[in-house]
Amino acid sequence: MSSSNRGVAYIKPGVVEVQNIEFPKLALGDRKCEHGVILKIVSTNICGSDQHMVRGRTTAPEGLILGHEITGEVIECGKDVEFIKVGDICSVPFNIACGRCRNCKEGKTGICLNVNPARPGAAYGYVDMGGWVGGQAEYVMVPYADFNLLKFPDPAQAMEKIKDLTLLSDIFPTGFHGAYSAGVGPGSIVYVAGAGPVGLACAASCQLLGAAVVIVGDMIKERLDQAKSFGCEVVDLSLDATLEDQIANIIGDNEIDCGVDCVGFEARGHGSCCGTEQPATVLNSMMAITRAGGGIGIPGLYVTGDPGAVDENAKVGNLSIRIGLGWAKSHHFTTGQCPVMKYHRQLMQAILWDKIDIAKAVNVQVISLDDSVKGYQDFDGGAAKKFVIDPHAMIA
Repeated sequence: MSSSNRGVAYIKPGVVEVQNIEFPKLALGDRKCEHGVILKIVSTNICGSDQHMVRGRTTAPEGLILGHEITGEVIECGKDVEFIKVGDICSVPFNIACGRCRNCKEGKTGICLNVNPARPGAAYGYVDMGGWVGGQAEYVMVPYADFNLLKFPDPAQAMEKIKDLTLLSDIFPTGFHGAYSAGVGPGSIVYVAGAGPVGLACAASCQLLGAAVVIVGDMIKERLDQAKSFGCEVVDLSLDATLEDQIANIIGDNEIDCGVDCVGFEARGHGSCCGTEQPATVLNSMMAITRAGGGIGIPGLYVTGDPGAVDENAKVGNLSIRIGLGWAKSHHFTTGQCPVMKYHRQLMQAILWDKIDIAKAVNVQVISLDDSVKGYQDFDGGAAKKFVIDPHAMIA
């Protein structure tokens, strides 16, 4: 078995590099991790959440090994692992969860109480998420393997559909969670803010849930064209026409049933203000356009510490949200990390039985580990692609 390993490290704002890193051990600090496994990475994806760190918009430390979207082949198991075996190909939920605490037992695996000493919830390779080594690498250790890992039933079939299945670690469940928690169902009229990979995955999820109309808003034409490619209506937020007017031009009304914020705290103003950062603009727009009694899902990331924010309040996540409007309209809001395990098995079946072409919807592009630096640069430039890193050249 190889003892070498390489991974993508955050160096400073705007800079990542591929470094030689330690080969993972079945250990948590000084103690043996017999409930863990070591994975040979099959695929690992660049996420918009990674970009927040790489832009310097979090308190991420220098040298952090990035990557929380992981799919891998098991090459070693701790002696307490009962149901996962060497050779299994598995999806790794980005949430690290113990399976033992109150929240895990209630299905709230995004806020496990035992895997992060600083606060509830943990993730691989992410700031303030417990210090776990990320998976944009060749190998990674996964704890609590029997609980966390989703084993694919047929390894050969999994490799045939790996461009779709790799999205089960985060963006497909996250996009689905945004739609589901907003109340999207058969016949819904939905607005999805943001046509990045999560927004596109959310739009495809809305269609899977039976939405009648899915409208996607963004300022980048290439991303809007990608949304149109699988049947979405679009609004161009760089235009001076208001969001309400553009929605009315599509559906004949300026209110929608459900809204999903797939942008988060680096939101920018619309129209003539599109170059200026306005971190609450998406949330306030959602309340303005969502009908009374409607729901708003918020999978877009909001942080408690943002050193690059536009003002002192925003630096600690204190935004000017017009909550009175949402209260008056009896909106319901769902925030926080997606509890991936709530959805990933069902979404795997939707992929395996050809009910959705999620890789096509988000425009997966496979790159090598050495090309990951350029992948970050292209993604930051607004490319309408989901970059999937293939560190061992295993993807056809």
